[in-house]
Amino acid sequence: MDTRLVTVFGGSGFLGRHTVRALARAGWRIKVATRHPNRAFFLRPLGTVGQIDFVKCDVSDAEAVAAAVAGSNAVINLTGILFEKGQSFEDVQAEGAAHIAQAAAAAGATALVHVSAIGADAESNADYAVTKAKGEQNVRETFPNAVILRPSIIFGPEDGFFNKFAEMARFFPALPLVGGGKTRFQPVFVGDVAQAIVTVLTSETARGRTFELGGPSVYSFKELLQLILRETGRSRALIPLPFGIAALNAVFLQLLPNPILTVDQVRLLKHDNIVSPTAAGLADLGITPTSVEAVIPSYLWRYRSKGEYADSQARKENAPAR
Repeated sequence: MDTRLVTVFGGSGFLGRHTVRALARAGWRIKVATRHPNRAFFLRPLGTVGQIDFVKCDVSDAEAVAAAVAGSNAVINLTGILFEKGQSFEDVQAEGAAHIAQAAAAAGATALVHVSAIGADAESNADYAVTKAKGEQNVRETFPNAVILRPSIIFGPEDGFFNKFAEMARFFPALPLVGGGKTRFQPVFVGDVAQAIVTVLTSETARGRTFELGGPSVYSFKELLQLILRETGRSRALIPLPFGIAALNAVFLQLLPNPILTVDQVRLLKHDNIVSPTAAGLADLGITPTSVEAVIPSYLWRYRSKGEYADSQARKENAPAR
């Protein structure tokens, strides 16, 4: 096993578990910094004995961040939130990013990878986008050679997009098309993002650069919902919902413990979430992007009314008599 040590903030999340697996396979020793270490112990079997360790840390606490980074050769920041419940965008995505970059610089780390998001924009009216942009700026000011990765929506077995709408389709007769469903996305496979993180961690040519990560195809919001319905074998009405009405509904929906929609998310949906034509991306890192269609059947089957073998059962029922 390699003697290199990397501290991963946000390692117990969706992207985190895939990143930790990729790092373990690449031979890194890994320290997972998380607010709740007991919830991250499921990561331990991804490596060999002693390869993955855990430390309690809240990124809003600069001293705790510094302690978590101490002795590390590299640092990865995967922290981020989709809505504010107990934590604010500012604390996690802006100040938290600053604390991590400062600690990495002070510890003499040779590499810092900061995962942001396509759409990070200091001029946006969405707090999520503004704080993502602030986080990038804070990282660049403190650790100029940091690599910033900006993925579009990330998909994979535990994702919060395809699973969310597939679950909604189980219980609701219709799904909302916010803004008419015209917003465009370029979903990127979580395994490809994890591989990009591991690649740039030791790449001299990637130092100080920003990469936008997207899959091989661009879809409208409506097309993605249609894909989910087709894959889960469900027929649901897709109802256009103007941004104004969606924002009004979100005022109340965002009060739920796990909000279906927030006002901030409605603001984000007014802008496409795709890779810029001039941006460096997966191809520049030698990674061939994986398509949505190649992966989602492996986990959306659980939302079919008859489960994993619904298709084969339907074929048997419709087969001509011999």
